[in-house]
Amino acid sequence: MKNNFLQRALTGVIFVAVLVGCILGGPISFTVLFAIVSALTINEFGNIVNRTGEVQMNKPICILAGVFLFLCFGYNGVVPGSGEVFIPYLFLVMYLLISELYKKRKNPINNWAYAMMSQMYIALSFAMLNVLAYHTGGPESISQYNPILPLSIFIFNWVNDTGAYCTGMLFGKHRLFERISPKKSWEGSVGGAVFSIIAAMVMAHFFPFMTPGEWVGLGLVTVVFGTWGDLTESLMKRTLGIKDSGNILPGHGGMLDRFDSTLMAVPAAVVYLYILSLS
Repeated sequence: MKNNFLQRALTGVIFVAVLVGCILGGPISFTVLFAIVSALTINEFGNIVNRTGEVQMNKPICILAGVFLFLCFGYNGVVPGSGEVFIPYLFLVMYLLISELYKKRKNPINNWAYAMMSQMYIALSFAMLNVLAYHTGGPESISQYNPILPLSIFIFNWVNDTGAYCTGMLFGKHRLFERISPKKSWEGSVGGAVFSIIAAMVMAHFFPFMTPGEWVGLGLVTVVFGTWGDLTESLMKRTLGIKDSGNILPGHGGMLDRFDSTLMAVPAAVVYLYILSLS
């Protein structure tokens, strides 16, 4: 028990240090880290769905497509309006569809479905971190890298998880979604949201490029959609009959286990910030 706790703690410290360090380190370290994370997460997703025997997802092409999509979003963030960089990605997606015509596999529809899910659920979500990271003054401007918004999504998720765990342990009585995640409680969710609001106020104090109200809104959007992301991955694991998505992070499971909240929170944050920009 003690060794497992130490393992989890050490892995958690290293994970947070690498994530924060690479995001704050600049656009190169940010790009390298999340291109690798995208590849590892899609590979892990392919492993768990192919293990069922009902799916033969084309992992190499899905991984290549996911990494390429992340790099395309990054390039488009640095040089706005360069949509032509997405053309090779479209060919990779078409290859995933057309190749099933010639492989004579048992269930091509399942293969198509899971291949597209790897792109919509995983690759697109990570790619949209670039939308948060790069800001421009106009359509022809060269954008500037700002690590604070992508980092804030992880901070809000971590604060929410910690606050929900502590509050749930102390006061949790009413199950949030017992069919999928028996340990989560409404009390824990509210507690996590309160802690995230406090974190948002701290972010507003140190990074006033958004108002306190806008920061609080971003924190709440991250909490709500991050919780749904967590539950979505739990539903997927229950359906596939597995406990952890992988074992790449000792004591913490796999990449999907660590980034499940992020996969829903990032697109929601992008939509939220886009709505703010229209007001």
